[in-house]
Amino acid sequence: MEEIDKRLKEASENCLKYYEIWHKDKKNAGAKESLQDAIHDLRKVSSRLEIELAISERSEVTQKPLPIPPHRSKRRQGDDGNGNGDDYNPGNDSGDNNNGTKPKSGPRRGPKKSDD
Repeated sequence: MEEIDKRLKEASENCLKYYEIWHKDKKNAGAKESLQDAIHDLRKVSSRLEIELAISERSEVTQKPLPIPPHRSKRRQGDDGNGNGDDYNPGNDSGDNNNGTKPKSGPRRGPKKSDD
């Protein structure tokens, strides 16, 4: 934490310093290059900070139990003890999906092409 704090302060101070130098003389190629290097260093520090944030969020998330997704929780309501919910019927070969409609079969295709 202290390392990132120190790097962030130094990089932001350098970036501001080189920005002021470049702003006074925008045609100075050396000033422009120094500013670009300072911006690059600032980006590296900010990326490191983002990584630290993600790591801390991940540790918080992994401590919480994961909720059951809605499609799984609905299936459990009608569970018959074998892990089969109301909507699961392995012996049904009629093609019906319990609401009277037949599932679509065959490959998905794009729109027909005209015969120009």
